[in-house]
Amino acid sequence: MRKLPVPVRTGAVSSVVLLGAAAVVLPALSSQALATEDQVAVIAHRGASAQAPENTLAAVDRADQLGVDWVENDVQRTRDGVLVVIHDTDLQRTTNAEQVFPGRSPWKVADFTAAEISRLDAGGWKGEEYAGTRVPTLRDYLRRVDANDQKLLMEIKAPEQYPGIEDDVLRVLAEERWLNQRHLRNRLVVQSFSTDSIRTLHGARPDVRTGFLGTPSPAALPWYAQFTDQINPKHSTVTAAYVAAVQSFGGPHGRRLEVNTWTVNEAPEARLAARNGVDGIITNTPDVVAEALGQVG
Repeated sequence: MRKLPVPVRTGAVSSVVLLGAAAVVLPALSSQALATEDQVAVIAHRGASAQAPENTLAAVDRADQLGVDWVENDVQRTRDGVLVVIHDTDLQRTTNAEQVFPGRSPWKVADFTAAEISRLDAGGWKGEEYAGTRVPTLRDYLRRVDANDQKLLMEIKAPEQYPGIEDDVLRVLAEERWLNQRHLRNRLVVQSFSTDSIRTLHGARPDVRTGFLGTPSPAALPWYAQFTDQINPKHSTVTAAYVAAVQSFGGPHGRRLEVNTWTVNEAPEARLAARNGVDGIITNTPDVVAEALGQVG
C-alpha cells in the first residue's frame, strides 16, 4: 500500500523521532490547536455505557442526548441465527439469564435462541430505572442509530465462534439499507480483533470501511493497509510515533489510515491521546472526553 506524507496540523510545530530504524515526522498539537484544528471523534463505547446499560438502545439514546455522533457496539449470533448486540460471549454479567434459565450454564449467547434472549433483563443490573431493558437485535439497533442520525463503529465479536457471521452482518446491513452511499461514505465502520474476519468482510464487500482492533508492529502496517481503514489500539499502547506511522499509510479507500484508541474514560488520558494525534477516542464517558477536548456545545 502506498505510503503517504505524514499529516501535520496547521500551526503546529513538527518534530522528528525514530521509530525502529526509520525517522518519522510527528505533528505537534498545542492546547490551542486542540480546540481549533480538526476535531478528534468521540465514540461512545457500547453507547454511553457509564450512564446507561451497555449495548442497549437506552445507551444509544443517552449518547444522542449527550450530542455524540458515533456509537460503538458488539455483535454476536444466537442459536437460531439472529444477530444480537452484546459484548460478553455469555449472558451472565449483563442479564438475568441465571435466574430465568437456571439449568442452562454456562449461558453462552450461541446456546440461546433470539426469543429466549428477548425475555432477559439487560438493564436492571445498571439501576432500577433500567429494569426490563432488553438485549437488542442488530436490526433494532441499526434502526435506532439511524433514527438518531448517529454513526456506527460495529465490532464483530468472537467471530471464530460464529462461522460465516461476516455474511450475516452484511446481509442485515443491506436489508436495513446501511450499505448505501450515505452510510458507506462516513457512517459505518466494521471492526474486529480478528484479522481473518476483517479480511473476509473486506473481500466480500470492499466498499465497507473496516478497522483492526490491536497494535500491529510498524513493519506489518503495509499488509494491514491492504484491507483495513483503521488501526484501533488500546490507549496504553499508543504513542505519537506509532500514530504517525499508522497515518503515513494509505488504506484501501484512498484515505490515510486512521487511529481510534480505546477505552479512554478520564480527561488527562483523553488530552494525551489527542496530543498523540489520534483520530478518535472510544470511551464509556463521552461527555467527560468531549469536555476535556473542548468539544462541548
